[in-house]
Amino acid sequence: MGVVTGAQVGRVSGPLVEVDGLGHAAMFDLVSLGTAGLPGEVIAVRDGVASVQAYEYTGGLRPGEPVVGRGHPLSARLGPGLLGSVFDGLLRPLSGAPVWLAPGALPAPPVRRWRFEPSVRRGEQVEPGAEIGVVEPDSPLPHRVLVPPGVRGVVAAVCPAGRRWDDRPVARIGDVDVGLVTEWPVRVPRPCRRRTDDIEPLRTGQRAVDLLFPVAKGGSAAVPGGFGTGKTMLLQQIAKWCDADVIVYVGCGERGNEMAEVVADLHELADPRTGGRLADRTVVIANTSNMPMMARQASVHTGITVAEYFRDMGYHAVVIADSTSRWAEALREFASRTGALPAEEGYPADLASALASFYERAGAVVTLGGRPASVTVVGAVSPPSGDMTEPVTTYTERFTRCRWTLDRDLAYARHYPAVSWSSSFARDADAIGAGRAAAGQAGWSQRRARLVDMLAEADRLAALAELVGAAGLPDRERVAMLAGRLVREAVLQQNSLSAVDGYCADDRADALVTSTLDVIEHCRSAGVAAETLERFDFGPLLRAREEAATAAEVLARRDDVLARLRELS
Repeated sequence: MGVVTGAQVGRVSGPLVEVDGLGHAAMFDLVSLGTAGLPGEVIAVRDGVASVQAYEYTGGLRPGEPVVGRGHPLSARLGPGLLGSVFDGLLRPLSGAPVWLAPGALPAPPVRRWRFEPSVRRGEQVEPGAEIGVVEPDSPLPHRVLVPPGVRGVVAAVCPAGRRWDDRPVARIGDVDVGLVTEWPVRVPRPCRRRTDDIEPLRTGQRAVDLLFPVAKGGSAAVPGGFGTGKTMLLQQIAKWCDADVIVYVGCGERGNEMAEVVADLHELADPRTGGRLADRTVVIANTSNMPMMARQASVHTGITVAEYFRDMGYHAVVIADSTSRWAEALREFASRTGALPAEEGYPADLASALASFYERAGAVVTLGGRPASVTVVGAVSPPSGDMTEPVTTYTERFTRCRWTLDRDLAYARHYPAVSWSSSFARDADAIGAGRAAAGQAGWSQRRARLVDMLAEADRLAALAELVGAAGLPDRERVAMLAGRLVREAVLQQNSLSAVDGYCADDRADALVTSTLDVIEHCRSAGVAAETLERFDFGPLLRAREEAATAAEVLARRDDVLARLRELS
């Protein structure tokens, strides 16, 4: 469908614009509004009147101004240059003056030259997803140029190695030109050959997550928590330390100072995998709270489209959305303007399906080119007043494989990460445990189960101790409460600002767990009075997480604590 002209603005109500004469437009078609060419998207067509959601501030837009239908849906421009850059919710670069400060037509993207090295020869038969060539082949994360979905045939022409403009073709497959840049509708999932059932854990370096509530590559996780519970800090740590190839960080409605801090940290932090900057394999989509509201609604779709683009190259990508609650608020605000019948707490009736359409795009796949890859989605949820029964939280829980609930009491006690062991879950924990056992870590599931049991028992006894006092409990139960404290402070608590403890590798985490369980087991079997154990100095064990940089150092501290405990008996 081509460009449609002759339409005009009929009514303007905030981001909602009614357009007359655009009756032949399709749902989600992109339009240009007024003489300034403000971008918008068709969201309803009734009786020849199209309802358009504008993605920029509509102040000054008047009835009677011309509207041009572009004949295609909102699409992301995908190609070299995404990594290490910052974009708005429509994937427009935010380098220099932010484009949202000067509403108008979408600016033409800058044309750049890239070093291209072909991977095919003229006359070869290629299928969708096959690699045509590589851009910047000696970079830490080579950018693969692929045969587009639905295109197959003989390579009629391919450019030799050299620097190529990204607005020109580098190959011709049959009668289709293939360039370095492609566009893809952000609301349409990119195709793959098949989804896989392989379970491989996404290692985050955060012990409370990796030990108790692990998420698989290609899985999804929700992070609900009230204000001040540390959602953004936890998500930033995952972005810095998880073992994904590509990070797509979507700041959806975040405060500008927080997004500036994220960008600055990514540029300053060294990447432990490549030795360069972490920002060099990160795409930041910044749609802050002072940017247009409806661009916030598009930003999550844009972010996951970018992640799928890198997935198709054979990479493992992680999408971090902070926060989906503000995305849902944008849906609610717009639904109220369109007169849609409100459902729970004023949210639109299709809120659940909107959340599902986002999270279901996560997955481990075999790409069209036959490469194993994945997209993992981690979304923060900000329930008002910490109410975990509100619609966004409850619907999100239905569609995610993990929930890392952040507890206000833990956060106020300066326990980071404040992941609640009583109200969090991981549906893939058993499968991940089986995979670890097959890889030689046979005791992982048993250790996890022991930690969970100890924490649950300690919580139960803590409630009882508030009634009768800890001194009124038998020694066995007092030791159980001590065990819960040791697990919390020696294993689960972490210092995100520490050079030693900000990230915890698997072997060091296993050493901390083993050491703590060995000490607890000795306390239970030594026959020492609970009062004596409560006065004992477990400091060397508790400080091991921050001071012992290796697993061997952790185990040495365990041996020291056990030797002093034996002296008590």
